Amino acid sequence: LTRHAVVGLFEVLTNYGFFKKLFGHTVAWLEKAKPIAVLLVDYPGFNLRLAEELRKRGVSRKGGGEVRVLQYVSPQLWAWKPKRRFAMAQTLDALGVIFPFETDSYADVELPVRFVGHPFARPDHVSLLSHAPEAPVLLLPGSRRQPVSRIFPSLLDAFLLAAKSKPELRANVVAANGESRALVEEILARRPGAAEKVNLRRNDEENAASAVLTSSGTMSLACALAGIPGAIAYRAHPLTYLLGKLLVKVPHLGMANLLLPERPVYPEFLQSRATPANLSRRLLACLASSEEIALAQEAAQDLRALLSQPADLSAAEWLLTEAFGIEKGA
Repeated sequence: LTRHAVVGLFEVLTNYGFFKKLFGHTVAWLEKAKPIAVLLVDYPGFNLRLAEELRKRGVSRKGGGEVRVLQYVSPQLWAWKPKRRFAMAQTLDALGVIFPFETDSYADVELPVRFVGHPFARPDHVSLLSHAPEAPVLLLPGSRRQPVSRIFPSLLDAFLLAAKSKPELRANVVAANGESRALVEEILARRPGAAEKVNLRRNDEENAASAVLTSSGTMSLACALAGIPGAIAYRAHPLTYLLGKLLVKVPHLGMANLLLPERPVYPEFLQSRATPANLSRRLLACLASSEEIALAQEAAQDLRALLSQPADLSAAEWLLTEAFGIEKGA
């Protein structure tokens, strides 16, 4: 699903045939295999429909069957469609959330919800990102093909524009997977001279950065936790964006900004504001201002403190408890 993940109504509709086929195969396999438990990870548009189908077919415990259905990572009820919690209580056996405030969203439904900690806050988590004033700029266009195709040209052109003022400037681009890497290479090839200034990196390599221009996904939170100053840029299909403006009731798009709403970590340049000129100005400001660096470092400390709140259980302990009935300490 990571490879095929899409965001937005228009994007889902254009891939409807693929998802329908995948959904049918998944349901058929689960009916036949009847595992002890199904662990649904994030991606609620697909996974919550799957949980409902398993209930309807009598496969899951909520439908009279034997299979436990667990969801790891809550949909963002605090952003949109909060009434989903009632359907979730009817189809899920347990929910593990990764932000401490999310348990409150389910206080009025009969669904066991435990805060299991954020993966970035695990004691054994090693961040591959760090801030270094003399390091290259970091460009993070995301992992999904459609957003990369819309966002990366603006990120790249913003860097190249900034490099006209600072000829010594270099950039690293992190490609999350093979598909996005091929697309990034294709876009780089269309920019004369870009290959001399831009280095393509993998997401499993250490990357130090002086500043970052990033999509709004998980990596934007990782950058904020690393104390790297920068900006978020995002472009969706126009219909998806208009629908999102109507349905989503949050002041920011980036997760770090949502966690620190009173003083957002990254300015957000969305849709028509995600221009090379706007992003270039922001990039140069981050490179020139010690105040921007100090603000990013301060925000990183606050984010680490927020995410490091003691979890009810670790994700592994929660899974053992809910799937097999093995209590912590047993």
